[in-house]
Amino acid sequence: MTERTLLFTPGPLTTSATVKAAMLRDFGSRDARFIQLIADIRQQLVALGTQISTRWTCVPMQGSGTFGVEATLGALVPRGGKLLVAQNGAYGKRIAEIARRLGIETVVVDAPEHAQVDAAAIDAALTARPEIDVVACVHSETTSGILNPIADVGAVVQRRGKLFLVDAMSSFGGVPLDLDAAGIDALVSSANKCIEGVPGFSFALVRRDVLAQCAGRARSVSLDLYAQAAELDRSGQFRFTPPTHVLAAFHQALRELADEGGITARHARYQANRAELLAGLARLGLRAWLPTELQGPIITSVRYPEDPRFDFPAFYQALAERGFTLYPGKVSSANCFRVGTIGRLFPADFTALCAAMGDVLSAHGVATP
Repeated sequence: MTERTLLFTPGPLTTSATVKAAMLRDFGSRDARFIQLIADIRQQLVALGTQISTRWTCVPMQGSGTFGVEATLGALVPRGGKLLVAQNGAYGKRIAEIARRLGIETVVVDAPEHAQVDAAAIDAALTARPEIDVVACVHSETTSGILNPIADVGAVVQRRGKLFLVDAMSSFGGVPLDLDAAGIDALVSSANKCIEGVPGFSFALVRRDVLAQCAGRARSVSLDLYAQAAELDRSGQFRFTPPTHVLAAFHQALRELADEGGITARHARYQANRAELLAGLARLGLRAWLPTELQGPIITSVRYPEDPRFDFPAFYQALAERGFTLYPGKVSSANCFRVGTIGRLFPADFTALCAAMGDVLSAHGVATP
């Protein structure tokens, strides 16, 4: 097996050597330098999402992105309040599952996995259920790779006077999005996605006036977003042990995002990655599951070859032995595998991946159209 592995996944993903190296330094959680590092991270994340920084705050939370979603749901939805989830994949379904486990009454507006969520359907649901307090939606649904029309949904939610929570786990930092222009009240993402850090914490960007109403709502001690924000504002510290090395790596990753040219430049690289992937798939006779106009630049679901000799576990393992790690499929209605186009990857990496795919398919006797 090769020693060098490239992760063609939606996170954890391939990181730069310098991001990895940032974790070689130890910090005490109460070290003044570390407290300043946290402050820098919070400030920079707000600046990535909005030009009106005084209206917003950033609340980092220990744990994966799902932890951040749960903490933010528990803060935004009042006790006895109601949630509407617009879902067209597994991660929208996860939001609804979390909400129900928290005891939140939840209304679901479904769309097929191959279609964007429908702002008009959400509007109709809010007409039928005016008592709903919060609407939640995934921006980049990594089940399929589809990019949902967040600004259209946000306009509906804002007009209805509801709060809008966006799961931008696999898009924030890699797809341009203005929090204010999109009518967003809270957004959740993770360290190990488009900003190209390593796993270990999530973060919520929340309007300050919204967060001010959230005291006492949390259904959890450790996932109390309001209390976490209050302590960060008071002392600059996490309430419980922070992931020091992960935060140091993320601080470096933010520096590298700025050096690359910010979100616009990173988005362009991810788009170029995806274009090279699609060209390589076409040469192999493989097809993406979604039409190009619905596909975001984050991850692509690829249909299995129709040849019955194709065996995904064997295909996956053979590619892994060559240093290429793919992602299993999550689309419920079709046999697919997924290829992430984010992380410290470049078009040449996708040229190499597709060449390796061709070699493996040929070696396994799999015919493609």
